[in-house]
Amino acid sequence: MDINFELYKIFYYCAQEKSFSNAAQKLFITQSAVSQSIKSLENQLGVNLFYRKSRSIQLTSEGELLFSYASQAFNFIKAAESKLQEIEGLRAGEIRIGVGDSICKYFIMPCIEKFGKLYPKVAIKVINRTTPQLLEVLKSGLIDIAISTLPVKKEVFEYTPFISVNDIFVASNKYAQLQNREIELQELIKYPLIMLQSDSSTRKTIDAFFKNHELVCSPEIELESLELLVEFAKIGTGIAYVLKESALDLINNGELFEIKLKESLPTREIGIVKMKNVVLSKAVNTFINILLSN
Repeated sequence: MDINFELYKIFYYCAQEKSFSNAAQKLFITQSAVSQSIKSLENQLGVNLFYRKSRSIQLTSEGELLFSYASQAFNFIKAAESKLQEIEGLRAGEIRIGVGDSICKYFIMPCIEKFGKLYPKVAIKVINRTTPQLLEVLKSGLIDIAISTLPVKKEVFEYTPFISVNDIFVASNKYAQLQNREIELQELIKYPLIMLQSDSSTRKTIDAFFKNHELVCSPEIELESLELLVEFAKIGTGIAYVLKESALDLINNGELFEIKLKESLPTREIGIVKMKNVVLSKAVNTFINILLSN
């Protein structure tokens, strides 16, 4: 049975006020409109909902039953309205972010910390994946935004440029002969290379770079974690291609050094990505503003 919700609303106020005229005042409609609406509801339900008296009304047993359910429905609606107001005021809610390990550690963590201090009642959930995986998770609706390497498909996603990052080759003193001089890619590929797996955006970027120079990159070791790349380079396993920020401490204390190339390595653009035509919550937009202002 498809009954206009407005009729239930009028019934609810009549039952609460025990008066058609008082209900009319609360609803800002005429008493006649209230009476007609109740009559229409009774006709559609096939029961009498009120006993009409000269100056008041009283619920019938059927009316009492309907009012018990209608009251619950209106209470849930009011609770939902209150919750929405809390979320809009950032006193509740949740943001779900997808980001790679290293970008999170060196660029996003300070923003998460700042947001948490400003809005402690908004939950923050972070998912760590590679860029291709993040975009799939974003499409599935499990996250609100992804912080990922650009470009992305404009037919599916919208993005805001966030930062530019540099990846570098680093090595331990085992390869000291390469220190303090510029070498060519042709010479570099003669050494054991350590890189991310081939499906990562970082790896695809450097593979394309080698291809543009008519060279093939065949790493000795492929890993899923940028942090592990640094550790493997540190123990002399090979020359690792890593996010610059992830190796700075070890470079500064002399455990690693940056390989200087005659060719300029590509810069990666990182963006804040969301699904196209999806409206983000106030909490997510506030977090994005913090990212951009930082």
